[in-house]
Amino acid sequence: MKEVHIIGGGLAGSEAAHQLAKRGHKVILHEMRPTKYTEAHATENLGELVCSNSLKSESLTNSKGLIKEEMRHFDSLILGSAFKTRLKAGQALAVDRDAFSESITKAIEANPNIEIRREEVKSVPEGPVIIATGPLTSSDLKTSIEKYFDETTLYFYDAMAPIISEESINMDICYKKNRWEDDEEGDYINCPMNKEEYEHFFAKLKEGDTAVLRDFETHLFDGCMPIEGMAKRGKDTLRFGPLKPVGLRRDETHKPYAVIQLRKDNAAETLYNMVGFQTRLKFPEQKRLVHSIPGLENAEIVRYGQMHRNTYMPSPKYLNPAFQTHKNPLVFFAGQITGVEGYVESSASGMIAAINMDRVLRGKPVVYFPEVTMLGALSGYISRASKDNFQPMNANFGILPSPEEKMKKDIKRKFYRDRSLSAIKAFKEMLDE
Repeated sequence: MKEVHIIGGGLAGSEAAHQLAKRGHKVILHEMRPTKYTEAHATENLGELVCSNSLKSESLTNSKGLIKEEMRHFDSLILGSAFKTRLKAGQALAVDRDAFSESITKAIEANPNIEIRREEVKSVPEGPVIIATGPLTSSDLKTSIEKYFDETTLYFYDAMAPIISEESINMDICYKKNRWEDDEEGDYINCPMNKEEYEHFFAKLKEGDTAVLRDFETHLFDGCMPIEGMAKRGKDTLRFGPLKPVGLRRDETHKPYAVIQLRKDNAAETLYNMVGFQTRLKFPEQKRLVHSIPGLENAEIVRYGQMHRNTYMPSPKYLNPAFQTHKNPLVFFAGQITGVEGYVESSASGMIAAINMDRVLRGKPVVYFPEVTMLGALSGYISRASKDNFQPMNANFGILPSPEEKMKKDIKRKFYRDRSLSAIKAFKEMLDE
């Protein structure tokens, strides 16, 4: 077997290392932490989550759940670690972020086919290599990638939400409940607001002083819109978005005007993440805003929300659906640097890149996943979307081929599920031949 270098020990890089090692290849995994940290990472663990601790829905009639099920056919390391360290979060797959990254790190360290080198790689190697340095690629390597592809703007902005100490939440006002589930105590803590309280909160949000970010408005992925940015779109935007109250009544007599949800961030249930509350407000402004929320008047903020610049490339110009560069068949990219958006999507790209790197090293042609699967639709989007106006994309049913006949929404979702799972099973059997 051949030696393959993987640059970046995040979700995509760790998944790629696992997939190549299990196929018998010698893997050199380069991770610059702890020699050099990014502005968002806090540990030296592989697969560290720097934003939310949720891997989204597990429902097979949800695009996020469907892509997970497809990945399970290929023994995904990232999903395996997520299931081992999961927290109760309704239909979502949420994890204890520290236990999750520790699980990934231990699995990689224990693999005899993987060598971890704690060093910064500053230029694009000739290959065989998978570059999975993620949205926080170091400046030297970012410059090298720009020169490699003759590009100048490989970035957009991403955000993190504040994390609150559980013991500082006023449970006389807040209550536990999952949306639309009334029969048992929920996994989310809900902070309800009446109309007057919401309008007071909204006014403070509109007045908040934000950190200045260069080229912010023109390089922002819509899925990472900060809460103050959403507020600019209208007074009710938040109430129909992350603060929507539907399905969250405390009892039959309770009718909140808006609800801020808090999701568990660790297994001990001592920390809670503010759902959909990513922000670029300055820290003092965040504190004032959070303390204006009913039930969070004395909340202890253990990590403030912030925004940071992320690196991604205009992949339709340079990659095929195998995540292989047109320029060099032995150079692949994976993860958020390619424009996939989301934890599971990043992991999936690492898996696809590794499967195809293995084929190249064995003298076989690369394979493209069926376009009717979420894996195939996502990799197809990354390689075939508009070259002039490329935007990062996550798994969603909108990128799948539509059925030939019109269907109701719930029927269509089941159709997508059945078609996808049938196709991925046949594809896996073909690969195993």
